[in-house]
Amino acid sequence: MRHMFIKGKEMIATILVSALFALGCSSSNTNLTTSNSSAQPGASPEATTETSPTPSEPKTDGTIPSGTGVEKEKPAPGKGNVQGKVFYNGQPVAGVEVKLCEKFSQYVSGCSGETFVTKTDSAGEYLIKDVPPRIYEGLTVKVFDTPYYVFATSGIVQSAKYNIEADRTYFAPDTNLFKSDLKLLNPKAGAKIGGSDIEVKWEAYPDAAYYKFSIYADSSSGAQTNYDYINKRVDGTSYVLDKPLSPGSYRCVVEAFNGNDIRLAQSARDIKFTVTGEAAK
Repeated sequence: MRHMFIKGKEMIATILVSALFALGCSSSNTNLTTSNSSAQPGASPEATTETSPTPSEPKTDGTIPSGTGVEKEKPAPGKGNVQGKVFYNGQPVAGVEVKLCEKFSQYVSGCSGETFVTKTDSAGEYLIKDVPPRIYEGLTVKVFDTPYYVFATSGIVQSAKYNIEADRTYFAPDTNLFKSDLKLLNPKAGAKIGGSDIEVKWEAYPDAAYYKFSIYADSSSGAQTNYDYINKRVDGTSYVLDKPLSPGSYRCVVEAFNGNDIRLAQSARDIKFTVTGEAAK
């Protein structure tokens, strides 16, 4: 599953499950739509986001079909509305920014063209009103008070398009935020270790029902990916690899999930270690 992350004003190169962080939403012709927004929640500034899967798959033209729901209000004649919800750990998130972008470039200019901006209300809901009907290339949700955003997609594509139709409300997929403050204890960043009996260990995360860890190989270093250790589910807080890793450079990421299979947090995605080929001590 790929998720697309973007940062305001500056290009960043962090990789998230092979999806690139891209340049954020700079825009022209920006319109501010209103909602009953509240103050920013007191969340960790180190947070990232993902969108929850929806039953609908993208259409052949790449657009995400509208879901269903109850309209907050009717759009003006000849215009469309966009409506959605934002959550963290099953709870609504108030006061986060949402943007609808006419154009979106993942690698160059970010959000551009006619752009509409609003915030979530106390129920975590947002409404972008009276939008000219057309296909829009970006619908993004800001992560609390950080500079990061995420596409509102079905969760199975890297980016998406949204067909806003006249006299109709488009119901966007729910967005579930997750933080990046899970602590990986082992392997430590920069560690040089033997390839056998490697223990992956992390701190327990509040409300986590289980975890998944992934070990990504840098093939240019001679390392080889073992797919048994990609999205490996663990019910505890450690796991000893039962197969050795070949010499080379690797990157380890751990993710925490609640009982509803929604991601709560992940470890930093740039923790690298080296397997030396020597026997573990």
